[in-house]
Amino acid sequence: MQTPLFDRPILRARHDRVARRGDADALFLLREAAADLADRVREISGDFPLAVDLGARGPSLAEALADERRIGTLVSLAPSAAVAARCPAPALAADEERLPLADGCADLVLSCLALHWVEDLPGAFAEVLRVLKPGGVFLAVLPGEETLRELRDSMARAELAVEGGVSPRVAPMLTIKDGGALLQRAGFAEPVADRDRIAVDYADPLKLFADLRAMGESNAMFARRRAPLRRATLAAALAAYRDNWSLADGRVAATFDLVTLTAWKPRDR
Repeated sequence: MQTPLFDRPILRARHDRVARRGDADALFLLREAAADLADRVREISGDFPLAVDLGARGPSLAEALADERRIGTLVSLAPSAAVAARCPAPALAADEERLPLADGCADLVLSCLALHWVEDLPGAFAEVLRVLKPGGVFLAVLPGEETLRELRDSMARAELAVEGGVSPRVAPMLTIKDGGALLQRAGFAEPVADRDRIAVDYADPLKLFADLRAMGESNAMFARRRAPLRRATLAAALAAYRDNWSLADGRVAATFDLVTLTAWKPRDR
C-alpha cells in the first residue's frame, strides 16, 4: 500500500480546532483569497442556480459572495462536521476527492485555499468535472510554489546545522504550469492559471508560526518527524529567519503565492 502524502486525521483535527477557536485575525489570507474569487465570479457571465464551495473553511467565501444574486444556492462542502457547522446552510462534511453530489448538478464549483491538502489532486479535479453541468465553471485558488519560501529556507538551514538533515516541513505547492496541465488532463476546456503574490511582514517569525497554527496550516505531512521540534532547532530557525529575511525596518518577510485556476466543463460532455 502506498504511503500517503498527508496525515488526514491530523488535518481534520486541526480544522476542528480552528472552527472552535475562530481566530478571525489569523484568517486574513482566506478572506483575501475569497474576495478575489468573488471578484472573478462577477466577471463571468451567466447565472449559477447551484454553486459549490469545495473544501470550505468557514463562511469566508459565502460572505464574499453574499451580494452575488446570480448564485441561487451555495452548498458548502467542509472538511469536517465542526467546520460545516460554521458555514451557512446548506453545508455538510465531505471528502474533496469523493463529492456527495450527483453528476452534472452544479453550475459553478469554487475552492478557496483547500485543495493543497488533497492526496490526489488530479482525482479531485476529475470529481469537480463530474459534478459540473456542461458549460459549468471551476474556479480555485491554491498556494503556489513560492509560498512560505522564507520559512522553508530557514527551517532547512536550522535542521541541517542542528540535526544534520532536513525533514518535510511544508507541503508541495502548485506551479502555474502544472495547474493548467492538470486541468487539461482532467478534461476541462479553456484552462487558465495565473498568480498573485502577497507579501506580509511580521514583527517576529514566531507570529508567523502562530498564524499558521491558527489557520490550521501547520505541518501535516505524513513523513514529518513525529518528535517535537527541538528547542535548539527552533532557535536556529528563528535566527536564520531574522538573518536572511529581515526587512529594512527590522520586521521579517513572509511570501504567500496564490495560484488561481479557471476552467470550464466542455458543453459536449
